[in-house]
Formats: sequence, C-alpha cells, structure tokens
Amino acid sequence: MTLLGLISDVHAAPAPVEEALSIFSKEGVSQVFCAGDIAGYNQQLEQTVKLLQDNNVQTIIGNHDIKYLNKGEEQSSSLSGKYLQSLPRYIEKKIDGKRFYMVHSQPPDENHGGIKLLDKQGLVQSDQIDNWQKILKPFDYEVLIVGHTHQVFSEVIGETLVINPGSTVFNHCCAILSLPDLCVEMIPLSGNKILKTWNWGEHVIYGKKS
Repeated sequence: MTLLGLISDVHAAPAPVEEALSIFSKEGVSQVFCAGDIAGYNQQLEQTVKLLQDNNVQTIIGNHDIKYLNKGEEQSSSLSGKYLQSLPRYIEKKIDGKRFYMVHSQPPDENHGGIKLLDKQGLVQSDQIDNWQKILKPFDYEVLIVGHTHQVFSEVIGETLVINPGSTVFNHCCAILSLPDLCVEMIPLSGNKILKTWNWGEHVIYGKKS
C-alpha cells in the first residue's frame, strides 16, 4: 500500500502547509503532491516555496503562480520566481498500478475554469457529475487530482476518481490517498472545520475559527 499526501492552493501561507506536512510524516506518506497556486493572497511566498522544496513536494503551476510571474522581471528573477518557472503544467505517473494525473484546474493542462461539483452548501450537484462525466470520457486515468476551485471533494466520475483536496489555507484541508485501493481521507487543519466550498470574502482565513 502506498500513501500519497495531497495539498493545493496554498496561496503563500506556510503555516497550514507545515501542519499538513507534519500530518503526512506521522501517517507514513511516501510522497506529497501539490496541485498549484503557490502564490496569491498572502505574503509569505518565499517561506512557502522553501517548505515545498525542502520536503520534495511534487508541484505544478497554477494561475496565481503565472500571475505572479507576469508582474515583472523582479518577481520572475527572484528565487521564488525561478522555482515557479520550473513547475510543469501537469504531472502524470503510474503508482501501484494506477494511472495518476494532476493538473491545476482541468485536463489536459488548464489553469482556469476548473471542476466544480459542489454548491455553496458543499453538496454534490448531480448535473455537474453528469456534465463532467461527458467531458472526462476520453480521459484514461484512474486518479485525477485538481485544485483551483477551492472545493473539497472525492468523487468517482465515470472510470476516474477525481479528488480536490481544497485549499490548505482557505478550506482548512489536506488529503491522504491510499493506493491501490483508492481510499481518500480528508483531514482538517488547525482545529478548523473543513469548508467544502470557499469563496473570497465569505469565510475567515487560516488560524481563526470558521
């Protein structure tokens, strides 16, 4: 059995990332994956990047990372900027016999749009499952990891287990995926209740009770 740690949309807030990494270490996770958006909203990008690098987190680029790089030469030439520039748009692997694909918003390599399955109350919308089943029909992977939408879910769509671990800082969540049995555990961070859906301005941020 292989345990994978999943995080996303960390948005330059190192504290919840550090907490998630500590949980993963205690649980015996063998590899950690981050589904993008390292930059954005918060001001501690350098510390966040260092955590990801020091813990060999397999990371892809998100839309906020591209936005950060587009701000100018100073950002793109910084240590954090060089790290963000090195990130791929997607990662695909075969782990314990399961085909694994990670992209920030949706396959094959999109950073905008995204797979939204939940309403504002965090309930799965059946019409969205049907819609994405059609879109993902040609997608030949057992596991798809996404971020971007700040929604927390683990749903089988067609032949694919689609997982969004949510934002560490805004949804207060990380996840552990067990392979090859495809079991997913969503884990709350900082004593907060997991917010299954999060929109800017509607909820408080990490470290404060929601």
